[in-house]
Amino acid sequence: MNKGRRKGDRPVQEAALFNRELSWMEFNQRVLEEAKDVAIPLLERVQFLSITASNLDEFFMVRVAGVRMLVEEGVFRRNGSGIAQEELLSRILKRVREMVLEQYVCYREHVEPELQQAGIRRAMPDKLPTPQYEFLQQYFQKAVLPVLSPIGLGPGRSFPLLMNLGLTLAIRVRGRRPPRKERFVLLPLGTRLDRFVFLPEERGNTYVLLEDILVHFLEEYFPEEKVLESAPFRITRNADLSVDEDDGEDFLEQMESLLRSRKTGNCVRLELDYSASSTLHRILCRHLRVREEDVFRIEGPLDLSAFRRLASLPGYDRLHHAPWPPQPVSGMDPRKTIFEEITRRNLLLFHPFQSFDPVVRLLEEAAEDPAVLAIKQILYRTSAESPIVAALRRAAEQGKHITVIVELKARFDEARNIGWAKQLEEAGVQVIYGIKGLKTHAKICIVVRREPQGIVRYIHFGTGNYNEKTARQYSDVGYMTCDSILGADATAFFNAVSGYSVPVGFQKLEAAPTGLRQKILDLIASETQRKQSGQDSRIMAKMNSLEDPEIIQALYQASQAGVPVLLNVRGFCCLCPGIKGLSENISVVSIVDRFLEHSRIFYFHQGGEEKVFISSADWMPRNLDRRIELLVPIEDLSARTALTEVLSSYFEDNRNSWQLQKDGAYVRLRPARQMSAFRSQEQLYLRFKEEARLSRQPKRTVFEPHRALEKDV
Repeated sequence: MNKGRRKGDRPVQEAALFNRELSWMEFNQRVLEEAKDVAIPLLERVQFLSITASNLDEFFMVRVAGVRMLVEEGVFRRNGSGIAQEELLSRILKRVREMVLEQYVCYREHVEPELQQAGIRRAMPDKLPTPQYEFLQQYFQKAVLPVLSPIGLGPGRSFPLLMNLGLTLAIRVRGRRPPRKERFVLLPLGTRLDRFVFLPEERGNTYVLLEDILVHFLEEYFPEEKVLESAPFRITRNADLSVDEDDGEDFLEQMESLLRSRKTGNCVRLELDYSASSTLHRILCRHLRVREEDVFRIEGPLDLSAFRRLASLPGYDRLHHAPWPPQPVSGMDPRKTIFEEITRRNLLLFHPFQSFDPVVRLLEEAAEDPAVLAIKQILYRTSAESPIVAALRRAAEQGKHITVIVELKARFDEARNIGWAKQLEEAGVQVIYGIKGLKTHAKICIVVRREPQGIVRYIHFGTGNYNEKTARQYSDVGYMTCDSILGADATAFFNAVSGYSVPVGFQKLEAAPTGLRQKILDLIASETQRKQSGQDSRIMAKMNSLEDPEIIQALYQASQAGVPVLLNVRGFCCLCPGIKGLSENISVVSIVDRFLEHSRIFYFHQGGEEKVFISSADWMPRNLDRRIELLVPIEDLSARTALTEVLSSYFEDNRNSWQLQKDGAYVRLRPARQMSAFRSQEQLYLRFKEEARLSRQPKRTVFEPHRALEKDV
């Protein structure tokens, strides 16, 4: 947006889209506000603070690195929000500096003092009482000195390859004897030693950071030299790398090569302790080839993401939220198989309020059931010890036909997925390594079973990954059904993906990159037309991100026709709400709470014939054009009603909800006077807890006599 104009003077087309990167920064700010909220238990705030730091790490590795490359290549085109790349980079870095400053004010003035009061204390080696100091001295001699080694730099020695996001000590030393030559040394901390070293004591937890231990005992590495100064630093490398899928090489080998390349990517950020001298600063910038604008001087411990370690300390339950264990799905009979349950009724699952166990059961029972002939599944992200992957291996070993599409291009999970793919292949699973030119992001599992009436397909569709760990942290929706039409569509979809063929038309499903975008546009246009013809209309949508210009334009047209549009967008949102004559009927909120909002749910009133969908796709060009995604209609009346009620509850939140303003700022919603606070995640948990309680109550026995048949008069 041009700085020389007032907001009201901007052309509509220029002011009608927020920039993606800058909007994302405001999302991370909302997470940071949770770290500052004293109403939230302390260790939960520590967790939120660490999340903001890890979010920034990934943001630099991918988004900032991408903008930086465009600037270096001389690409000065304006993006959809009207900002030139060079200006965008400048604004990003300025906003990041503000955020980092706020992070460390939060840490120094609130988090660290409160941790100390709670008995979790950070100590400096020179301030320890004698018993603890002696322990630390022995720890250094036995555990640190033999493991970590300094790397001296000098003539003929190139700068070593430092680990992305790893901590390193930069050291200047000088000889004690003539010629008293000064030299520069590096001491990488590596990953083998715990950064948090806890000291023996009777009550509480006192820890010393590994870098503080090294600084204190550093002269033991240099007995013949004087340590002039030392300071920790941390580099962030460009991880926005890709493979050329058209060069004919083995794709698995290319992905493994990409992982190696990430270790040598250009440095896009240097975080340096504020105590470092200008000399040390210049040396690092020169060797790392870092611009001054990419250096962040930090007043406090580097890498706040590591402080989630403190949030996991045992014995501090009072400093956490009260536990919300996932509830069993109401009405499920533990004596019945999962296939009997799905045959009896379609299952709509709301994680993490409800347990992920039915999904795991589907795979585990399918692996052992002799009536199961085949399993077809897409794996995007899984856990380290995945019971689902284990079930797929067992199923293959028992002779079932198992086909799995493993997406190797799942960023930062590539190594894990490569490992799973190789293990599955060894067990006899037919593994497909994603699809050329696209990311396979759909969440689907098909179990094919022979039953007395014929072949039955049991399908699970989801908005989240097949990861039982994140299913306890992310809000997602799953749908389990044996609907024959959805089964036929699911099979046609999977066969098209696995067979690298053009998918045929579906009866109920829609998929990207073929028909999903147009389906959404048609649904929005239908609401617009209904409103124009005098019918009731309404659009509600929940997603992670909203960026697609074509869909945003369609929503603007719906708003101009008078359609009420309620959007729940957890992360960045490029749509500008509340602009008179353009988007005054659009409201955008974002929920940031103890669970990460991850589900995609779409509702269209359709003149009273409501249509509700779940999807793996956000409304972004990458999802709609460059990924394989699914849009699944929820037609079962009970499930559709429940899904609509859950979606609506997010728009009632006045405790953890933020509303997007027309200038791009977010304002936290608070209950009006004499109005009760409504926290959507809490209310949903209580709802499913009550449903589970009622379903466990024994049914009362009712004696019902046979009625006498009435005689003809």
